[in-house]
Amino acid sequence: MTPSKSTSKNDPKAQKTEKSYQRAGFFRRLAAMVYDGLVAAAVGMLSGLTFQVLVLILFQTQVLENRGFENYMDYFQSNDLLKLTANVWVGLWIGGFFLWFWKNGGQTLGMRAWRLKIYNLKDQKNISYARLLLRLITAFLGLGTLLVLLDVKNKQSLQDRIAQTEVLHLSKEANDHKSW
Repeated sequence: MTPSKSTSKNDPKAQKTEKSYQRAGFFRRLAAMVYDGLVAAAVGMLSGLTFQVLVLILFQTQVLENRGFENYMDYFQSNDLLKLTANVWVGLWIGGFFLWFWKNGGQTLGMRAWRLKIYNLKDQKNISYARLLLRLITAFLGLGTLLVLLDVKNKQSLQDRIAQTEVLHLSKEANDHKSW
């Protein structure tokens, strides 16, 4: 099926349906993952910096008991609970980055650059946050995508199978933000 030249949004023949797009292959997904990895690293660094500044302010104003430490970094390095809290904080922000973009448009920034979009496998409607979280967890830092190399016919990753989603390769016209 080829897209029509018509630009009317009300004309059903003018818009290519999701079912007519092909599932994304491994290398296109990998390229989007590298792009998103860079963005996620930036989100992680910014959230980590925010956490450190807030805790530093609490340390300097003596809201946090210094336990004999004069230097904030010595205090931070000796406090396992604080380090765990910082890691959870950063992880929540990075996870939130993916969940928010997947829920609001079906694409992260890397997916948008490589014209990929997540769809609900059952009914092509919005995917719930619970299913998106399941998809995020089962991706195993992208290792679940290796299954696409083995599943040449269906091109589904582990996270797609478990969360009942699919990643489609869009046309340039469908990837345009005006089509959202």
